[in-house]
Amino acid sequence: MLFIGDDWAEAHHDIEIEDESGRVLARRRLSEGLAGITMLHELVAEHLDPAAESGQVLVGIETERGPWVQALLASGYQVYAINPLQVARYRERHSTSGAKSDAADAHLLGEIVRLDRGHHRRVAGDSEIAEHIKIATRAHQTMIWSRVRQVNALRSLLREYYPAALAAFGADLASADALAVLAAAPSPEQGRRLSQARIETLLRRGGRQRNVTATAAKIRAALSSDQLTARPGVVPAYAASASALIAVLTAMVQQIEVLAGQVEQGFGQHPDAEIYRSQPGLGVILGGRVLAEFGDDPGRYADARSRKNYSGMSPITKASGTKRVVLARYARNRRLGDALFLQAYSALRSSPGARQFYDRQRARGATHYQALRALANRLVGILHGCLRHHTLYDEHRAWHTANQELSTAA
Repeated sequence: MLFIGDDWAEAHHDIEIEDESGRVLARRRLSEGLAGITMLHELVAEHLDPAAESGQVLVGIETERGPWVQALLASGYQVYAINPLQVARYRERHSTSGAKSDAADAHLLGEIVRLDRGHHRRVAGDSEIAEHIKIATRAHQTMIWSRVRQVNALRSLLREYYPAALAAFGADLASADALAVLAAAPSPEQGRRLSQARIETLLRRGGRQRNVTATAAKIRAALSSDQLTARPGVVPAYAASASALIAVLTAMVQQIEVLAGQVEQGFGQHPDAEIYRSQPGLGVILGGRVLAEFGDDPGRYADARSRKNYSGMSPITKASGTKRVVLARYARNRRLGDALFLQAYSALRSSPGARQFYDRQRARGATHYQALRALANRLVGILHGCLRHHTLYDEHRAWHTANQELSTAA
């Protein structure tokens, strides 16, 4: 077997190859791209027994994404994505001086996969459909996060010179109504000059089909209301800044819809899509996010507990002497955690079993956050069982045992 430590950067990879005894066979700095990966394969071929298979090459690297990692997986190598925090702890084992270099980190990564790989997770071999969904859902969510930041920036700007706009649209500055009207009237004076008919036209152009007249009347009243104003000389600069943000937000809203279509397209093609959609609280977008972050490699999770631990919903215990504390997992996949919390919150309205489970957690003294996290943890276990047995969600079967156990504990 060969063990490779790969300390990667944007432009190059520092590589160290070791045998089973830890003897260093080669050290190289390889360029990122086709030429570099080709040279790595040549080094492997030079030192690997001709009778050995590619699966006997184990690679430690601090990422699980990118063309380089995909090339390693396509070659049949076993790839372990090591968390940089864990590498830092291993570095302290090897040296207390605080010294650090790329070559030394490559050595550490090689040692980790040679001596301690049983405590680390191999990069899963997800299907192309799952990878498609992951790329689309992450881009979609990132765009939504960016939209929130731009909305907050616009709100702060309007508060300084155009409070009537905030009175008209409140917190919904990314709505089609707000973007259509504010694009036409980015200053207080322009807002006051808008007629009822003009606002109705803007609302229809933005896509509104219902309650156009009543909505336009409310907007006109708010824009015409008496408000504190900024100095006249600075209003044009504020208006230009707001127009730029509104244009950015308009493009973002459009692209979010485009990316949502990509998520729906990929998710609809996945063989497990119906199982995910049958879960309480999961629709197409949220179900796509959960599938993307969990992946679909059937051998990735040994059991429900393994999936729960990866999700970050299961608690951790710190015990020392007579002290024992149960805490939430804060080191977790943030995207997956957000999706599971949204699922749990939505399940309270769509699943009587989930509602009963949550209420019993609250009755035992749990906070809303703690009860929601426990519910999300339970939902992950239910999902694991459905995926393992290829069955759709069943309300009675999913909650009968769990609620019985909680009733007995109470």
